[in-house]
Amino acid sequence: MSGTVEELEAGNEAPLSEEGSSVRISPELELPTEEDLLLAAAYVYDAQYNRNIPFETSPQAIRFYYLYNHWSMQIATYFFIFLDLSLALFEEPAVYPLPFLATSLVEVLCLCTFFGRLVQFAKVTSRTVFWKDTKNICILLTILLTLLDIIIYGTLRVFNIHSVRWSRCLRPLFLINFPESRQIRRAFRSIRNTLPEVLYVFLLLIFNVLMFSLMALKLFGDRNLKTVEGASYFTNILDIMFDLYVLVTTANSPYVMMPAYNLDWRYSLFFITYIVINTYIFMSVFLAVVYNNYRKHLKGFLLETSWIFFHFHFFSFAEMRPKLSVICYSQSFKVSAFPRAYMYLMQNEIRKLAYMKRHKMIKAFNILKTQEGPEFVVKEAHWKHLVKMVAPDISNSHRELLLRISDEEQKGYVDKKCFLRLADLLNIQVITMKFKRHPLEIWMPHVYKSSGSLFIQKIVQHRVFVWIYDVIILINAVFIALDEKNPFISYAEWVFLTLYIIEILLKLYTYEPKTFFARNQFWNWFDTLIIIAALMATIANTAIKSAIEYNSQQILDIIFILRLLRLIRIVDSIQRFRVILTTLINIIPTMLTFGGLVLVVYYMFAIIGMELFKDKVQFFSESSTDTHALDCGNPALKDSTFARSRYCKNNFNDLASSFIVLMELTVVNQWHVIAGGFALVTHEATKLFFIAFHIVVVILIVNIFVAFILEAFFVEYSLEKSEIETTIEKKIQELGMGIQEEDVPDGQLIDNMETNENDLSGGEEMQKQSSKGLFFRIASKRYRTVDALLQRMFESEISPEDEGPSLDEILNLSPSDMYPKNPTFENSA
Repeated sequence: MSGTVEELEAGNEAPLSEEGSSVRISPELELPTEEDLLLAAAYVYDAQYNRNIPFETSPQAIRFYYLYNHWSMQIATYFFIFLDLSLALFEEPAVYPLPFLATSLVEVLCLCTFFGRLVQFAKVTSRTVFWKDTKNICILLTILLTLLDIIIYGTLRVFNIHSVRWSRCLRPLFLINFPESRQIRRAFRSIRNTLPEVLYVFLLLIFNVLMFSLMALKLFGDRNLKTVEGASYFTNILDIMFDLYVLVTTANSPYVMMPAYNLDWRYSLFFITYIVINTYIFMSVFLAVVYNNYRKHLKGFLLETSWIFFHFHFFSFAEMRPKLSVICYSQSFKVSAFPRAYMYLMQNEIRKLAYMKRHKMIKAFNILKTQEGPEFVVKEAHWKHLVKMVAPDISNSHRELLLRISDEEQKGYVDKKCFLRLADLLNIQVITMKFKRHPLEIWMPHVYKSSGSLFIQKIVQHRVFVWIYDVIILINAVFIALDEKNPFISYAEWVFLTLYIIEILLKLYTYEPKTFFARNQFWNWFDTLIIIAALMATIANTAIKSAIEYNSQQILDIIFILRLLRLIRIVDSIQRFRVILTTLINIIPTMLTFGGLVLVVYYMFAIIGMELFKDKVQFFSESSTDTHALDCGNPALKDSTFARSRYCKNNFNDLASSFIVLMELTVVNQWHVIAGGFALVTHEATKLFFIAFHIVVVILIVNIFVAFILEAFFVEYSLEKSEIETTIEKKIQELGMGIQEEDVPDGQLIDNMETNENDLSGGEEMQKQSSKGLFFRIASKRYRTVDALLQRMFESEISPEDEGPSLDEILNLSPSDMYPKNPTFENSA
């Protein structure tokens, strides 16, 4: 390879690189070199993880590309991103104050690291691609603006001139724009695409609030009503609008209604009508619009088109069309339902991901292919070498299993169709299990195989043994709630600890220790560590008490927490609890996307809040003698609800306090009191800051987060195994190297979830087949998302011979490509 990618067309000239260069191909197909294998492995690795970085193809650039994507580089990038964000903890106003010179030097170091990462990216991609990428431009501009702000702020500080570090608000842009944060960018892009539709709904909400505010002004403005604080009731239109907006969130109910209700009970009908319309109906519609538009733009499909997925998945597109008219008629769909549903199904990102993945796999195949009769194939040795480079951590037996699947007839090569699904095969987590004899069986075979020993093993493996310890855990829970000063309760704790230790010892006696403590045996590790820690803490506390007749409160707290954690064992024992917890654990990686999204928004609002409100509210301890201690250090808060509620610690005096206040605002309970307090110490216009936070976080992001959790939970519950997973399991069973899973009745969503990842019940079957020694099974953690499902469905419709559009056409796909140029009844139906 000399900076080119060979498109092996025997006897023809073909373009060899994305830069447009070409070279003559000899009729004799050359064997792939080490550089060829490196390039092919890079394409397969990118396809496996849906990474779309157009890198240079010279040997030096390829090796630099591997360095760029190395896990250590990605960890270093995230480390410096979070280091840069954490500087706000040490800058004024600071939790832990540091000199400006120290924080500025650390920030300059972070900026140099970010610039170095950009230089790395520029080395692996072409100059045109680098400067066309708006993310790179955004990072460069942020670096320059931050350096400019540091210089200006430092200069003014030398002359004791106060200024604002405005560039701190730009720090989250590094988290968003680096290539490693693709999912966060997609979330922001989804919100951006959702805003137009949401804006209309929000304007309608504001119009509704304004109409009710005008009615409230006319109804109550001239009646000389007073609030509990003695202020005028509903006499200012702006105050009325704010109070009624807060009422939509129910934070000031029934407080805002009471003066009118005390005057005449019939006035309560005004507020009841307002709550029903705005809180229960209007906000529900708002959630539906946010959810619907979010799914449409990010996931590429609507709830109303979900029935199409089933047919799209099991029938080809041509077969689907004659059936569609009947389906649409039976579902009372309009004639235009199909093109609209089809548009949603084929959203830009899903189509681009699918085509780019196919594009990379075809490139890898063309690099390694050799001619075998009338077709082009990849030799077995080259395939093994490629897989070893792409996935060096998988075992040799796992690699051989994948080869058996790809080369079904063991011809010594892999054809194009099987090669193109290599990335999907590598994405399926297969657990390799090797049967091992128990050490006691090796050391004392006669004792371990005796009738008494086998009886003990049978009891431990029986379900009744689990039920007995479930009862013991529940009894232990009752004792935890009782008074520990009672000697009987104290002695009972030793009894429970002894029973738990006996349980672990019996399990270690029955199951092979390395298998019992395997990496995927989470609950076994959890139980053992909790019991050992509780035993050590109890012994330490008993020793201290017997020596100096003193109970260490810290140790007692640790013991109490460990006792409570022991109750979590019930989750492992009750299948339905275990299913829910397993599902939550499985969707945690995708939930981190919204964790990053919330972090970005919180950080920006926290920085703005600190600049607006720092030192406006002070917290004093109860023993303080300061004259303004009860007024939160500000006379403007005297006799206010904010001060009487002792909300003085809810301030923006440092980053940690700011995050806590923002979390309280997200919960929305009493958020109007917090907003009112800061309005008193600054200006009424600052309420717009809190309203803006409520709109962005509570109305928009929280609703999208709820939609995401619901979607992820239902997808994790309901999806069947993919075709690739089914193929792997079929091959495992054909080879007689699998652990069969129990058949599960249809229609039971909870029971359909795979929950036996940590189950050791397969031990008997493994022992029956111990002569084979090696076993495989599909792991239950599949981390599926709807966009991954759609991509898989779209890929299933692309034939192996279809190489798809060119790279430029893929990158320029637009929604308009999905509509007929001249729509007619025939092409719309």
